[in-house]
Amino acid sequence: MGFFKKFFTKEKQEDLDKGLEKTKSNIFSKISRAVAGKSTVDDEVLDELEHILISSDVGLDTTIKIIERIEARVARDKYVGANELNSILKDEIVQLLAENNTADHDDYLPADHGKPHVILVVGVNGVGKTTTIGKISNAIRKSGKTVVLGAGDTYRAAAVDQLKIWADKADTHFVSKGMNTDPAAVAYETTQYAINNGIDVAIIDTAGRLHTKIGLMRELTKIRNSVDKKLPGAPHEVLLVLDATTGQNAIEQATAFSEATNVTSLALTKLDGTAKGGVAIGISDQFKIPIRFIGVGEGIDQLQIFNKTAFVESLFSQETKVKEKSDYEIESIKDLKK
Repeated sequence: MGFFKKFFTKEKQEDLDKGLEKTKSNIFSKISRAVAGKSTVDDEVLDELEHILISSDVGLDTTIKIIERIEARVARDKYVGANELNSILKDEIVQLLAENNTADHDDYLPADHGKPHVILVVGVNGVGKTTTIGKISNAIRKSGKTVVLGAGDTYRAAAVDQLKIWADKADTHFVSKGMNTDPAAVAYETTQYAINNGIDVAIIDTAGRLHTKIGLMRELTKIRNSVDKKLPGAPHEVLLVLDATTGQNAIEQATAFSEATNVTSLALTKLDGTAKGGVAIGISDQFKIPIRFIGVGEGIDQLQIFNKTAFVESLFSQETKVKEKSDYEIESIKDLKK
């Protein structure tokens, strides 16, 4: 079994539905109004659908691509009832995500990964990067694998301490050289520590400052070269963490980091805090980078492996009854205290 066996349990599906509730309500209610009284998917419905997708931060280019696919399908099938729109929309978006190398899977690491598997985590301050690292390491530890966290964000006040707290909470190994030290040296020593101690996974944090693209590129290149020097071929994955609540700004960040380094996967946090969760579709399509994780709540187990089929099914399904906001907030506080 992989790190996340039987990941989509009933509880995980409920977390996903609840986490996407704001986006679901935003999209589904608008689509319902758009097709009200309509017997077929006509130009008026498609124009309204285009507006709905753009307002949900799917992005203009991706929205146009989806609309064109639906138009082609309507033309091919001759008659498409308005009540079929949700089903068609889901099919087309799942296919779009599949084309962007986003696969449905239960395992985070590839089956043929070596030891250690080195992950470099990048992203600006405030997106939940360190918390994401902590939640990933916690899930890996629960699977019985060993993890070492490298405190490569040596510039931000308390960043090292914050990562150490997560290392203790997840019962992982920890490598640090303190504040204001060379991040590349931390990355090198973390990789060396993983090799020397037979660690399964090394996760290296990096500075969250979005400086000039030239500065960012130089720093990340130096870190990558340092890791590769110790373990040829590493890092095996560069995970970019983005805050879904920032919408189009997340796309700008993805642009900057993609130009600075070879980003291989994405983690979208705080999807439960936005009505514009469609940004997940747009980012994956625009950058052709697979989504690995989505954050659908504050709890330590509410960072989910991204399953495109479950995500789209939940996103465009009818609204489901959820607990009142106050109850959800109370649960979140309880989770944080655990």
